[in-house]
Amino acid sequence: MSEVSKQSIADSIDIGEPIVELRGVSKRFGSLEVLRDVSVKFRRGETAVIIGASGAGKSVILKHIVSLLKPDSGEVYCGGERIDTMSERELVGVRTRFGFLFQMGALFDSITVGQNVAFPIVEHTRRSKTDIAKTVSQKLQMVGLEGLQDKKPAQLSGGQRKRVALARAIALDPEIILYDEPTTGLDPIRSDVINELIIKLQRELGVTSIVVTHDMASVRKIGDRVVMLHEGKFIFDGTPKEMETSDVKIVRQFVEGRAEDEQLAGIRLKGKP
Repeated sequence: MSEVSKQSIADSIDIGEPIVELRGVSKRFGSLEVLRDVSVKFRRGETAVIIGASGAGKSVILKHIVSLLKPDSGEVYCGGERIDTMSERELVGVRTRFGFLFQMGALFDSITVGQNVAFPIVEHTRRSKTDIAKTVSQKLQMVGLEGLQDKKPAQLSGGQRKRVALARAIALDPEIILYDEPTTGLDPIRSDVINELIIKLQRELGVTSIVVTHDMASVRKIGDRVVMLHEGKFIFDGTPKEMETSDVKIVRQFVEGRAEDEQLAGIRLKGKP
């Protein structure tokens, strides 16, 4: 599939109607143009994976989706409602529709696991302590960590901390979960645990998942759909199987983990091909 002939392959996937949409979004930081007239739709119930080189703007996309960043031009929609023009006050309700798993987990080290998971519930609802404790127990059970409520994050392994952060991300029963490099820093086995949890939450909660990752094993396992960001624009949109057979050069290079000669200039060992 060539770049020229590429249509929005997502149209053929059609898991559900669009729940998140970016229309003609551009974003610049000083002289650096990160996003260039980006348009993309994420469908209800799908797991969409965003790939691309470091610094390509993948996390910037996620931040636009929850209006942590505003586009220089273009529009952002959630559930058919434009959100990039909303005030911070108006965005409070919109953001409760999202769960966000940050790259490093972003747990509060000074409070317990249970208090970390309860944090968004306390902040956004007026539920009773008993009800909150029950929800915390349920969410920790979903990620396989029931019983660790009284532990501090520092007492947990890296994989456990990621799972606690995921329990916190689903504490308010979000419609959409955003994952920013969810397997970073984890060994292959613990990474696979996170992948299985992403699949489990999609199946059991019916959430829409948007995942930024460099982990190609994760891409192949969890993705219903893959989009690739390169030089500020999406150059590929298709299924993992279509990604594997794409004839777009930069996609092939990324899938194979292969550097080009110009990228290796000056670092090859003498005598090595």
